[in-house]
Amino acid sequence: MYKRFFLLIFLIFCLFSGVSGSVFALTEEEQEAEWRAELAQTELDIAKWQGILDSTKANTASLKQEAAVLNAKIQKAKAFIKQKNVAISKLEKDIVQKNVHIKTLEEDIRDGHESLSQILRKTNELDEFSLPEVILANKDISDFWSDLDTFQQVNRSLEDMFNQIRAMKDLTLKEKVALDVQKDKEADIKAAAQIEQKKVEVNEKEKEYLIKINKTQEKTYTQVIADRQAKAAEIRAKLFKLAGGSAAIPFGTALIYAQSASSQTGVSPAFVLAILTQESNLGSNVGKCYLTDAVTGTGVNVNSGKVWSNLMKAPRDVVPFLDITNKLGFNALNTVVSCPIAPTGGYGGAMGPAQFIASTWKIFEDRLRDVLGHDASPWNAQDAFMASAMYLDDLGAGKGTYSGEIRAACRYYGSGGSTCSYGRSVMKLKESIQADIDYLIQYGVSRR
Repeated sequence: MYKRFFLLIFLIFCLFSGVSGSVFALTEEEQEAEWRAELAQTELDIAKWQGILDSTKANTASLKQEAAVLNAKIQKAKAFIKQKNVAISKLEKDIVQKNVHIKTLEEDIRDGHESLSQILRKTNELDEFSLPEVILANKDISDFWSDLDTFQQVNRSLEDMFNQIRAMKDLTLKEKVALDVQKDKEADIKAAAQIEQKKVEVNEKEKEYLIKINKTQEKTYTQVIADRQAKAAEIRAKLFKLAGGSAAIPFGTALIYAQSASSQTGVSPAFVLAILTQESNLGSNVGKCYLTDAVTGTGVNVNSGKVWSNLMKAPRDVVPFLDITNKLGFNALNTVVSCPIAPTGGYGGAMGPAQFIASTWKIFEDRLRDVLGHDASPWNAQDAFMASAMYLDDLGAGKGTYSGEIRAACRYYGSGGSTCSYGRSVMKLKESIQADIDYLIQYGVSRR
């Protein structure tokens, strides 16, 4: 009986060994061949357009030639983007395969534990017999020792198998993390290429416009320069809305604040402005409130009079809020904060343009004082810009990559993850804001 059982367990072990050895099968050859062909073609396209670009640059002597240069840049960028899309597709498939591998390994581990449980149960049964009984149960003493040796061998083999599977699972998880990092890098390259392509397309339209007016003599070059300066002045003067009851400021001023914050943190000025714009949009929807009870955190809507029992989380945010307002000489019960977002059931209490809750602001208080040279106010626009940039840098936006910025935006909002609706809205706003900044930079308009 025991020999049959041990033989069964040994066969189970062999089956598991076969599974664990095949979990890292290669990707389908046809798919790999297709990817290799696409990548090879994009390499040729990139080289082709780089050659055209180099030769065209050498002969640039007219507006028409400059337009040809821009066209070569666009075509090269498109080939570059296609190349990166192929790489991203391959990485995405690799990640799916790794997830399947992890699931298979986990199933193998569960099955292995069940097999081990069976062996342990049989071991307990064997322990219940005395040595004479075990010997008498076998035809001869050699059968007894053979069964015992088989049991010990299978037990050791199963233990080795578990160790191998655990090691493979750890390796697979590490590979998945590595692939996610690589996927972020590829997505960042793609995003950067798309941004550059849009810049080139904008410049091409501008060049086509200049060619047209040069032919028709509609305007002189001096008039064109004047038009550009007028548009730049319009961009600088348009109002940049702020959340938290703060008055709107000119875009040119907001840009100066964002650039100053960027110089300290490395966070893109356009990204800081996009975050604050998104916060302003949200703030206009939730309304303005006052704290009315410093014990419970209850508050009231400034305009409607609606009472909010969950305006601030007490004492977590109420205590630091009282400390912040006291340092600044403000009346805590007459200082505007955000109302709660009704459908979510969460708390309000966010302060100023950057919409920090009091407990989070306290984390940055000392750092802000070191940089600004004074006690920072959440309701002061310049201070809020710096605080927002510091926080975004801590959340991973300082490198300026697309993946880092959208992930930081999601964490800033509180949802987390690598993407979210808030983050996507922020990135769309950043694109629009960056276009205005690029216009100011390209045409040399003073920021002051």
